[in-house]
Amino acid sequence: MIRAFLDTNVVVYAYDRSEPEKRRRAIEILGVGGPQLAVSTQVMAEFFVVVTRKLSPPLDLDSAAAVVADLKEFEVITTDAQLVERSISTSREHQLSLWDALIVEAAVLGGCDVLYTEDLSEGATIRGVEVVNPFRS
Repeated sequence: MIRAFLDTNVVVYAYDRSEPEKRRRAIEILGVGGPQLAVSTQVMAEFFVVVTRKLSPPLDLDSAAAVVADLKEFEVITTDAQLVERSISTSREHQLSLWDALIVEAAVLGGCDVLYTEDLSEGATIRGVEVVNPFRS
C-alpha cells in the first residue's frame, strides 16, 4: 500500500471553486482517506489560513474549522523541535524553503512513499519521498 503525504495545496483545492479540475482531483485524493494519507499540523494551520483569507469566496470560519477537525481522520504528524531541526538540515542540503522542508520531513516521519504537491519538482525524490504533482495533466 502506497502512503501519501498531502501538502496544503492539495487540501485547499478541494474547496477552491475557481479551479474545477484541480478541485475534482483533490476531492478524489481525499476520498481515499484513512491510513493511506497523512498531513501535518503545519498543513492543518496553513489550510485554515488560506481558505478563510485567500479563497474567493472564502470558507466561513466554522466550515474551515470543521474541515481541519476532519483532517484528523488521516495520520497527523506534529511539528516539534526535532522536526524543525531536521527540516533546517534538509532545507540547506536540498536548497528548499524551510516551509517546504518541513513538509518533506513530515512526510518522512509519517513513513510516506509519495508527497502530493505542486510546489516541488515533479519526479524528484527527496529524503526517500517521491514528489508527485497530482494536478499535472
